[in-house]
Amino acid sequence: MDLHFGDSKPTDEERAAVDSLLGLPTSAWEGADDRTDSDLRWARGGREARERRDLLLPGLHAINDRIGWISEGALDYLCRRLTVPPAEAYGVATFYAMFAVKPRPAKVLHVCTDLACASKGSAAVCAGLEERLGAAGSAAGGLVWQPSPCLGLCERAPAALVIQAGVPSDEGSAPQPPAAPGATERVQLGGARPSWPAGANPAGPARAANGVSVTAPLPSSPAGLPAGGQPAEAAPRRYATAVIAPATPEALVLAAAEPAAAPAEPAAALAVPQAGQPGLSLLSRVGVVDPYSLDDYRAHDGYRALRRAFDLGPAGVIREVTDAGLVGRGGAAFPTGRKWQATASQPVRQHYLVCNADESEPGTFKDRVVMEGDPYALIESMTIAGYAVGADRGYLYLRGEYPRALRLLQHAIDQARARGFLGDDILGQGYAFDIEIRRGAGAYICGEETALFNSIEGYRGEPRSKPPFPVESGLFGKPTAENNVETLINVLPILNRGAAAYAAIGTGQSTGPKLFCVSGNVGKPGIYELPFGATLGELLELAEAPDTMRAILLGGAAGGFVRPDELDIPLTFEGTRAAGTTLGSGVVLVLDDTVPLPKMLVRVAEFFRDESCGQCVPCRVGTVRQEEALHRIVDKTGEDAAEDIALLREVGAAMKDASICGLGQTAWSAVESAIDRLGAYK
Repeated sequence: MDLHFGDSKPTDEERAAVDSLLGLPTSAWEGADDRTDSDLRWARGGREARERRDLLLPGLHAINDRIGWISEGALDYLCRRLTVPPAEAYGVATFYAMFAVKPRPAKVLHVCTDLACASKGSAAVCAGLEERLGAAGSAAGGLVWQPSPCLGLCERAPAALVIQAGVPSDEGSAPQPPAAPGATERVQLGGARPSWPAGANPAGPARAANGVSVTAPLPSSPAGLPAGGQPAEAAPRRYATAVIAPATPEALVLAAAEPAAAPAEPAAALAVPQAGQPGLSLLSRVGVVDPYSLDDYRAHDGYRALRRAFDLGPAGVIREVTDAGLVGRGGAAFPTGRKWQATASQPVRQHYLVCNADESEPGTFKDRVVMEGDPYALIESMTIAGYAVGADRGYLYLRGEYPRALRLLQHAIDQARARGFLGDDILGQGYAFDIEIRRGAGAYICGEETALFNSIEGYRGEPRSKPPFPVESGLFGKPTAENNVETLINVLPILNRGAAAYAAIGTGQSTGPKLFCVSGNVGKPGIYELPFGATLGELLELAEAPDTMRAILLGGAAGGFVRPDELDIPLTFEGTRAAGTTLGSGVVLVLDDTVPLPKMLVRVAEFFRDESCGQCVPCRVGTVRQEEALHRIVDKTGEDAAEDIALLREVGAAMKDASICGLGQTAWSAVESAIDRLGAYK
């Protein structure tokens, strides 16, 4: 192991960021300033420190959140604390899009330019920002803006996210956004729900998404700080985030100037056009319960499923899930009961449960809405899953671009732990289970389960070869069950209603309800809950799709296009497969005749080129060649495009056959369907 450290030293602020996560160093071997006699007698750290390598990603977040970028000195200090080679840590830091290893301003504005936002005018937003703030990537006025892949805000496209680095409001918890200068700060206490004070909203008075607030005075932040430290009377810059959607250049300039004063996000229920309607199962509490209140959740059948799970026992829970026919909702459709049984039966201890909440597929936002509108449902579902597979620890891997979900989930975990629904003896049943949130940092590939494991463990988020499969050797080399948010929350209606009642919903091969993310050129974008077997036409009728539809993308960038005359396709795994397309994670993106299809295909290719981890040659090279060819034919048709289309088919076949994971294997799918099904270049 090469532990060669450079000569750069961390600043006091960088050191404080790392120490807030790891505690103060206990010896010079860990980076303490003073070398004691005992430090000269023996080395400290070693195996004990290396066993904490999984704290590398949280450590990088701590530095990036506090400073805005990760310097060589800060990285070296973090590596000393964890006994990680700096070269390896640099490889991890540069893997993620949300981190920077070169100086940049404390405020970063991420503007989504992906499919849903592109169909709703993100190009005009970017053009407006260029006029006001300069070219993308150029720093000016303490701010830099940059195009971003999908932010998971497709129902409010075009969307943007502002992140201001600074001191967290509470050093021991997830960063909380402060209020505007001279106004008040949102403080989360008990079941209270935060709101933005009217005076902090440059757009005028607005009631926050989540109701009433508990407030406390907060001093104004200074406009700037002198080099070498800050005046004693000046308050430090606070960490803050702001989501602006739908975005305009004017609104983004205001939000970037003072993120804490940005308008509050709308309630999660506004992303659910069916909210409050009878007959809903997975979305029944969104817009009905207070997402901050555990008591409100319990009053609406919360934790009834967990009590039944304890009555059934682990084997009984797995049997119910298996009999219900539940399959994974992330796109692979693997039987959940079989995965849980395989994990539970492994003789090796320890077992882990991992919730994949890193939904980064363009057009996907269902997990975000569930986490923001009904966070306790996910906590209960993870507890049941952990009980079934014999895990006493669960990891919730959350997209780094979901600040509100982070706050709500951390609050829910804290409340559940305080009330005995997490911890050493849940509900007095002798079962110990706890949940830790790990934030992603902008890497689509980490949605692949083994890449996600590597990310948690402190390595680059690159997929592993299989076998061994995760149920045998997953997180930290132990048996692991990994499921996404939608899959897990389906366990609640299974246990509350029984396997037979659940299996009666949908079709024989696709049972239960399904969440669909409808966005693009429709009148009512949002999350829709329908039983498997409903047709594409029925879904689009609810979403008020226009008569001028040009194409419908199913499954996101990794999915496929269908024509407007194919609305009778049944929305099931087997139905879409028979129709020559895919259901994927439930993305339904509608494009009308005003959207230039060739340019959308170029955006798909750019996405896969950017998100390829580069581990295998077919994907690393193929995604680049695909993008180059699509750029060449963006304005061509017929014979003029024929040669490049032939090349695309060859490259696409190589990626599909030889890539190590699903990213490369599906990178050509949407382009292929647009060529063959839509006649994109005829």
